[in-house]
Amino acid sequence: MNWASWTTCGVFAGSGGVRTEEAGVVNGDLTVHTTWSDGQAEVAVQYSGASDWFTMAGSPVPCPSEEASRSFHQRVVEAVRTGGGSAVPVPHAVERDGASAVE
Repeated sequence: MNWASWTTCGVFAGSGGVRTEEAGVVNGDLTVHTTWSDGQAEVAVQYSGASDWFTMAGSPVPCPSEEASRSFHQRVVEAVRTGGGSAVPVPHAVERDGASAVE
């Protein structure tokens, strides 16, 4: 089984915060965590320094590779910074070297 995880601390949620499954909308200084395994990425957020994690609305999503999961994590971080009650961005397929990949 292949897996990878990415964590970005100190992400300030933009106005309107981000939507989560467990806590509704969360705002403020957040930590964003993406775990990739078995072709999907799961995204969770927490208040920086807290112990409770919340599943970001829209998670998990299909994600074909570790490389794609890194790019996807960065898109999630940008969505959190944008705020507006954001959810996990929908991955989009792109063609690379004749193969489909998700960014």
